[in-house]
Amino acid sequence: MLDSRQLQTFLTVVTSGSYSAAGRELGYTQPAISQQMRALERRAGTVLFTRVGRQMRLTEAGEILARAATQVLAGLQAAEEQVAAVAGLRAGHVRLAAFPSASATLVPRAVAGLTQRSPGLRVSLVDAEPPQSLPLLRRGECDVVLAFSYSDVDADAGADAGGLADLLEYPLLNDPLHFLLPASHPGAKRRSVKIAELAGERWIAGCPVCRRHFLRVCEAAGFQPDIVCSTDDNLAVQSLVAAGVGVALMPNLVVSVMRHPGVVSRPASPQVHRTVAAYTLPGLQKVPAVAAVLVSLADAARKSS
Repeated sequence: MLDSRQLQTFLTVVTSGSYSAAGRELGYTQPAISQQMRALERRAGTVLFTRVGRQMRLTEAGEILARAATQVLAGLQAAEEQVAAVAGLRAGHVRLAAFPSASATLVPRAVAGLTQRSPGLRVSLVDAEPPQSLPLLRRGECDVVLAFSYSDVDADAGADAGGLADLLEYPLLNDPLHFLLPASHPGAKRRSVKIAELAGERWIAGCPVCRRHFLRVCEAAGFQPDIVCSTDDNLAVQSLVAAGVGVALMPNLVVSVMRHPGVVSRPASPQVHRTVAAYTLPGLQKVPAVAAVLVSLADAARKSS
């Protein structure tokens, strides 16, 4: 393996025309330059220079090495500049996987703050619900995952995701749940609604993790819900509720971007919530761009609370 420092010295000898001139340019003695060139020729296994009078000329092997060394050193210089840009947050790319309501709320605020502080960074976003989103980290398909969990289904979700012990968790916020009701519903006129009061309603259920939690909340309230429709699409849930198909239990992150005129939200009583957190692999948090994304997500979460 050829040494990059010896290659740089070699090119300096080529461009300056002699060992002594190269020494003056690089701040070395002429014997030190000669020693480096002898070592380079031993590594190359052939002579690189010949003398014609007082002039030094490259051999055929020397000409080949000079062309290759120019390309190699230029590539190394470009790599150093790119690495320095990433380390200094002048460049970088982070792949973020997030569930839809976070993609519509936390992520835009976080990316906006990140872009303002480090305009050279780029974030690519993939929609993914937990627990399926967490294995994306282990497969190297993303760098950060935004996921949610419920205390009463943590064990199930953790098992589905392959466990969480190998991931770094950064808790962001507690996301309280609200009831979505048609605007004409009697509960729409009240400040909060108890879930037991909705025991006789038809229900629109959400993603599998949310549905599991919802069933346990209903069980604790003493009834089994009549689920007439299930969907992961938050816009569809709003339209179904507005059409009178059923009522729903939705997180505040969804409610905060709700715009359907035929739907109102009311806090659940007693309050229930889910925990939203960011996850990454050990070691990735030391990558400057990933660390910057985690900080920006935390800032966005504080402003959302």
